[in-house]
Amino acid sequence: MSGGEVAGILVAVFWAILVSFLAVALARLAQTLRATTKLVADVTDKAVPLLADASATVRSAQTQIDRVDAIASDVQEVASNASALSTTVASTFGGPLVKVAAFGYGVRRALGGRKEDDMPAKAPRRTVIVGRAVSRRDKRNPRGKRD
Repeated sequence: MSGGEVAGILVAVFWAILVSFLAVALARLAQTLRATTKLVADVTDKAVPLLADASATVRSAQTQIDRVDAIASDVQEVASNASALSTTVASTFGGPLVKVAAFGYGVRRALGGRKEDDMPAKAPRRTVIVGRAVSRRDKRNPRGKRD
């Protein structure tokens, strides 16, 4: 065998090994692509119903939000009506009621003051403890009044 024939055989073996490695790599790449294609198909099959359910849920939530908005606007209207009513009642009855209360207080104060001045001072109450009398007066209440 000559040097050229040996070189040709080495190049042929090298090319055979290289083609083998490329064939194995391409076979594994094809397997990976098949698995990826299957995974994407499965995800698509499961995602489409989930998206439909999510869309229905969002529509239902929007309906509920519209109802809550209507209720909130009604409550706001009722609150403003109640505020206007309380303002009207306060302005209508507030002044006269304050005047009546002040008059009643003045009359009670006047009658209470007259009774104290007209009546003689009461004798202080006494409590008997083991045979001796103790006055209920203390330094803060010189007339013997009860708190």
